[in-house]
Amino acid sequence: MNPTILRLIHCLPLLVSLTATAATAPSAATAPAAETREIHSQNSWILRNDQVELAVTQLGGHMAPVNFYRADAAPVAPYYVSPWQGENLPLSDVPVLVPLRGDFFCVPFGGNGTPYQGERHPPHGETCGSAWTLAGTTQADGVTTLSLALDTQVRRGRVLRELSLVAGQNVVYSRTLIEGFVGATSLAHHAVLAMPETAGVVNITVRPFVFGFTAPYRFSDPAKGEYQALAIGAEFTDLARVPVIFKDQPDTDCTVFPARRGFADLLQTFNKPNAAGEPDWIAAVNTQANWLWFALKNPAVQPGRVFWMENHGRHGSPWNGRNSCLGIEDGCNYFDAGLAESVADNLVNRRGIPTSHVLDGKAPFAVNYIQGVVKVPAGFSKVASVRFLADAVEFTATTGETVR
Repeated sequence: MNPTILRLIHCLPLLVSLTATAATAPSAATAPAAETREIHSQNSWILRNDQVELAVTQLGGHMAPVNFYRADAAPVAPYYVSPWQGENLPLSDVPVLVPLRGDFFCVPFGGNGTPYQGERHPPHGETCGSAWTLAGTTQADGVTTLSLALDTQVRRGRVLRELSLVAGQNVVYSRTLIEGFVGATSLAHHAVLAMPETAGVVNITVRPFVFGFTAPYRFSDPAKGEYQALAIGAEFTDLARVPVIFKDQPDTDCTVFPARRGFADLLQTFNKPNAAGEPDWIAAVNTQANWLWFALKNPAVQPGRVFWMENHGRHGSPWNGRNSCLGIEDGCNYFDAGLAESVADNLVNRRGIPTSHVLDGKAPFAVNYIQGVVKVPAGFSKVASVRFLADAVEFTATTGETVR
């Protein structure tokens, strides 16, 4: 794989340069000031190149819409935007819900309902519900980068985010640097894919994982008009066979979406670095629109992957039974519980997989993440394997077709 791209996934989480861009090391020339636009009721910065155009909300730093293959007659826009945009609902107690869309970065990740050492963080942290500032735009060597910054208050520190597009690629490279944080924290990217209404259109494949669990507590509360289909605290090793909450009912397939209409569920899989040092990966194939969305991560930094499966299963405000989306939440965390639970002894870290990182506040901690889209031929329904080449990623379908 190209060294500059490989560095994104395999660079050390500490001792990274604050001035390096997300996809290339050479010095960058200043680009024109970032375009701003109101999109789905949120003021947003716009980043684009020949293949991709993306918007990032100024409130919360949520990345969506993103149009891959933007010059084509049918661009691919895989990310979810919450349907209550423009409705002026009272959501101040859960700031992340105000702009909710696409991919955003959470630190500390989770509900954070339990204070931790005197810190009371909002759900998914200040990063996804506070106002970011534009740190700059750069353009050099075919790489266009948008940089954002946020000074956190609950735990004093600074979070820098760099989103980069490379000419000719339908890929978004992101690097997040956490500065000044001292102590343990959970963290995660929180990508959310829009799901079609037709059942079974999207097929998921992941790199084989060590183990998985359904949420070890009730995720959806019927008293609040929420309903779940998955068992509580059930272990599994195959996403296609996950235990359900209903007595004497067979396991359910959590590789095919949308599924289980009327329910909202959560599970998490856990992984370790492999011997080859390759990235962990996930691939989602939309068989109706013929595209494949993928994400790549470093399992040493992001060992967990939460699946938030929302299929018209929440009926309280602002959900009102109208949401169909799939959250792919790659990070270091204990389900969606929050910082206190992620730091504490739990059923995951007792098995040797961390659910939090301890930061020293001296060197920036880097979280690198790659998301992209490739169009696939009709009949390419599910990924069977992934191969990392010198400067590309190759996806092979169960039927033998290959795309790069």
